[in-house]
Amino acid sequence: MKALFTVSLIFISYFVSAQKVYTVEYSHQANVKVYVVDYEHQADLKVYKVDYSHQAGRNDGKWFFVEHGHQADKKIYFTDYQHQADVAIYFVNYSHQAGWRNNAKKHLFY
Repeated sequence: MKALFTVSLIFISYFVSAQKVYTVEYSHQANVKVYVVDYEHQADLKVYKVDYSHQAGRNDGKWFFVEHGHQADKKIYFTDYQHQADVAIYFVNYSHQAGWRNNAKKHLFY
């Protein structure tokens, strides 16, 4: 029974990704509130914006911004202050730089 649960959890976490994101206007509409930091070392997640939806990763920081909320896996709101955010992000220039720096917050995008 325990093994079945573990296998199920791994299976679900592999196929459930939250890398197609939609930016909402108001914080109460968001699943996750994010703040963009100035320096990489301040971030919980380093994000790379991909050009096509099929390039979006599986909770690895490769985001595709969709045009409509119903297309998104997660709706995000960009806060004005870091203390208002659930996750601090930093936008990187190359896809290989994307990824989590703080795995404790990774669950927010599942």
